[in-house]
Amino acid sequence: MFYDLHMHSCLSPCAEDEMTPNNICNMALIKGLNLIAVTDHNSTRQLPAMAEAARNIGIGMLFGTELESSEEVHVLGLYRRLEAALSLQPWIDAHMPGIPNDEKFFGKQEIMNASDEIIGTESQLLIVSLSASLEECVKEIHRTGGRAILAHVLDRKNSVTTQLGFIPMDLDYDGLEVKFPAQKAEVMEKNPWVRKDIIWLVDSDAHRLIDISEPVNDISEETVARLWGDLQ
Repeated sequence: MFYDLHMHSCLSPCAEDEMTPNNICNMALIKGLNLIAVTDHNSTRQLPAMAEAARNIGIGMLFGTELESSEEVHVLGLYRRLEAALSLQPWIDAHMPGIPNDEKFFGKQEIMNASDEIIGTESQLLIVSLSASLEECVKEIHRTGGRAILAHVLDRKNSVTTQLGFIPMDLDYDGLEVKFPAQKAEVMEKNPWVRKDIIWLVDSDAHRLIDISEPVNDISEETVARLWGDLQ
């Protein structure tokens, strides 16, 4: 299956207004993807519309968010079930710093329905650090039935290697995300304690429609099953 499991909708202030539920699903379908996930910053509130749009358009979807820990590390929470992903939101809300969004400076934070109509806005700025450590974020993702993927691990900003300098040996994450397959070797060289059988994802982190992945990154049904613990 061709996939892209890290992209942002117009709910994320750093994403373009064009990143609506239907636009995302249709572009992914046009590009030949089989499985996608929208992972807005510190929010799951766009997911109901995304789920309905994906069903209507006929593309597979996982459900997620991109949390920012108190160390400013980004970690994806991915879920098989919409209800499980939504159950993370109260915990996120409890750990938000409550900074008002300035649309003129940061961008809009629009919540849509499945017809790409604006039904609300998020008043709190989403691109902030939660009052929860990386370990606490991973634990809460697991508690609500999700899988924790350390995001863009070699990025210069908000990656675990930038913020901490290394991937913690005792952190109970489920997978690692890179932007390009060639980065895997560098990650392993700098963090030789990473399990050889760890699940790797290669995602776009798209904030514009044009940046959604082309059909080049393939994930097998066996790997997906292993991610969810269906296979040991």
